[in-house]
Amino acid sequence: MCWKIAAKRNQTVIWVKPLTNDCYMEREPGTQPPLCKSDDDPDAVWGVPMEACITHSDQNHKARGSGLAPWPARLTALPPCLADFGYSNKMFEKDMEVWQQRVENYWNLLSPKIRPDTLRNVMDMKANLGSFAAALKSKDVWVMNVVPEDGSNTLKIIYDRGLIGTVHSWCESFSTNPRTYDLLHAWMVFSDIEKKGCSAVDLLIEMDCILRPTGFIIIRDKRPVVEFVKKHLSALHWEAVATAEAEGESEQDEDDMVFIIKKKLWLTSESFRETE
Repeated sequence: MCWKIAAKRNQTVIWVKPLTNDCYMEREPGTQPPLCKSDDDPDAVWGVPMEACITHSDQNHKARGSGLAPWPARLTALPPCLADFGYSNKMFEKDMEVWQQRVENYWNLLSPKIRPDTLRNVMDMKANLGSFAAALKSKDVWVMNVVPEDGSNTLKIIYDRGLIGTVHSWCESFSTNPRTYDLLHAWMVFSDIEKKGCSAVDLLIEMDCILRPTGFIIIRDKRPVVEFVKKHLSALHWEAVATAEAEGESEQDEDDMVFIIKKKLWLTSESFRETE
């Protein structure tokens, strides 16, 4: 696989993957595992069979991948692959500016309810370019960026920014341990699955599963979505923390609202009996 040892101490080994294709091209014919076919799409990660082969980049991708800024400048620097997705430098910078302001507003609403160590594991359920996570750089948090499976696979941009992410459809459950995340950020996620004909109630239950007790949810969506979620707060043992009109950057955002929820810590009657 052309990996080399970068560091070794006792039984701990760190391997590094090559930056260029030179080693792959020099392998003997028939070496296993084989290289993937030239028409293989390494970015096709949803609903496709896994292939036992090594993906290697062409010269164009090699040059772009090696031109990344060092961390932490990489977080806000222009990603090399930006133009591949139809984004201009100005659009990227505007996206960063918008999410910086949005995150500041979120924290103003959350501040009365949290301490410096309240939030650690955060999920952006519709990450787009990763600017929500980038705006949290001054916070002591780790962010999982989730990219919709039916849109532009902007994971390349997210990875170029030094962030982590995955592709997912919120019509299905998310593969993680229950009670993993301290904060979920749902930007237009409910409106998106409604267009697909999926169950918003199922999504609420899934969010409840992956959110730890006393964790928070930020819903940024249309007013009818917020009203829908409010109807289910009692059944889910959630409580409303804050509701605010979302600052609109376009006419499409005029009906947007920000709704912040906290999951309560509660026990069933059976749990009470077991502790007596």
